[in-house]
Amino acid sequence: MAEKITPRGTDYSKWYQDVVKNAGLAENSDVHGCMVIKPHGYAIWEKMQQALDRMFKATGHVNAYFPLFIPKRFLEKEAEHVEGFAKECAVVTHSRLIAGPDGKGLIPDPAAKLGEELIIRPTSETIIWNTYRNWIQSWRDLPILINQWANVVRWEMRTRLFLRTAEFLWQEGHTAHANQAEAEEEAKKILEVYRTFAEDWMAMPVLTGPKSDGQKFPGAIYTLCIEAMMQDKKALQAGTSHFLGQNFAKAFDVTFQSREGKLEHAWATSWGVSTRLIGGLIMTHSDDQGLVLPPRLAPIHVAIVPIYRKEEEKTAVIEACHKLAAGIRGIAPDPWLHYEPISVKVDDREQYQPGYKFNEWEVKGVPIRVELGPKDLAQNACVLARRDVPGKEGKIMGVPLASAPERIAAILKEMQTGLMEKARSFRDANLKTVDSYDDFKAQIDSPGGFFLAHWDGTRETEDRIKNETAATIRCIPSHLPAEPGKCMVTGQPSKQRVVFALSY
Repeated sequence: MAEKITPRGTDYSKWYQDVVKNAGLAENSDVHGCMVIKPHGYAIWEKMQQALDRMFKATGHVNAYFPLFIPKRFLEKEAEHVEGFAKECAVVTHSRLIAGPDGKGLIPDPAAKLGEELIIRPTSETIIWNTYRNWIQSWRDLPILINQWANVVRWEMRTRLFLRTAEFLWQEGHTAHANQAEAEEEAKKILEVYRTFAEDWMAMPVLTGPKSDGQKFPGAIYTLCIEAMMQDKKALQAGTSHFLGQNFAKAFDVTFQSREGKLEHAWATSWGVSTRLIGGLIMTHSDDQGLVLPPRLAPIHVAIVPIYRKEEEKTAVIEACHKLAAGIRGIAPDPWLHYEPISVKVDDREQYQPGYKFNEWEVKGVPIRVELGPKDLAQNACVLARRDVPGKEGKIMGVPLASAPERIAAILKEMQTGLMEKARSFRDANLKTVDSYDDFKAQIDSPGGFFLAHWDGTRETEDRIKNETAATIRCIPSHLPAEPGKCMVTGQPSKQRVVFALSY
């Protein structure tokens, strides 16, 4: 039986850890800062991968793979990039181990010290642009639209499962273009892919827009982002798309002959989302009973639990459960599930009682649980329990077996929409406008939320707000029109409001 989950209102951080643990998503490993992603957690990541991969390929991108190790000199070629990542790099210095003194333990072999240290990739711009130099000679070779599914290492000291770990899984896109307009359009196109995925698949509403210069990706001209509000009213940066200009092409001498016969540097973008999205999914929808999953990303949509006490009841009940499962799987695949069949699990394990199974599927976030026993069978009916409506209110009694598959399919669709509407309502209710710095400081920690405030555009003011309140500029929201005003801190002119929040 799963352990009791700490209520969100008591200790949000402990609640999050309890949900991850009880749902069997991940656990800490013996390697500092690294996690083991368990089957249920990895199944969610696979669903995310599949959806995103289809979206990338639909916009003309292809997958490739580049080395895990990056020569240190590559990072040194782009000054802003190396400064941004230097403190997080894991470095390989030797290629072999030998027995230690007196034959005890292992030590790096002094004779096997590398001539040049290798960096375990924190991101791949440098190794990829060094490769692109060999691929690009003419405008005919452009654009290059490549995505990579990989792992990266950024040496984090304070870690939290999925949200911040030393090693994590992600995708990173790296594109090369013949002109600035095409590259900037690519960065915007990918931002829209991320927004669509977050809202249509994760049911997680996001704000979009550029980052401030103080928050942009090291080496980028500008960074576009999607920002989501978690249930503790903190912000989660859920995805970023960077316009890199010609910075990396110049650093790695990637030139091409233009249509006009001139030698020019290529224009670049990079973009990525990671397993951090699973943390966002948890904190957007889950409750004090455990994980809640939007159906489009649920590895199992329906868990059917047979209920019987007598051995003579067993066969008929289990047969009815499997017949119902076949009926659910046989529903014509719907476009909203990307034409995938509804995933059904008949939990006929004999070593566990029904109550144990009910609890397990609840904490794992399975959208619909079906209960079917002899009394239900006598009425040719079953009981449905919706995960998004906990307790007795979420139970639908006496659903005819003949119409249950269609009813279940309809409920799944309702749940996807309902979770999005609930999350959007919560976000909008905690999106506030402030003009006074004193008011901002009084509210940022409690009650918290997203604060729309004027800012004078300087790094000095941005740093002051961060140092005094821990809040940062999450994005310059694209949905808001220009609104001249005065900075809440300095009183200097401001072109428009930006979003401040505490964040993960």
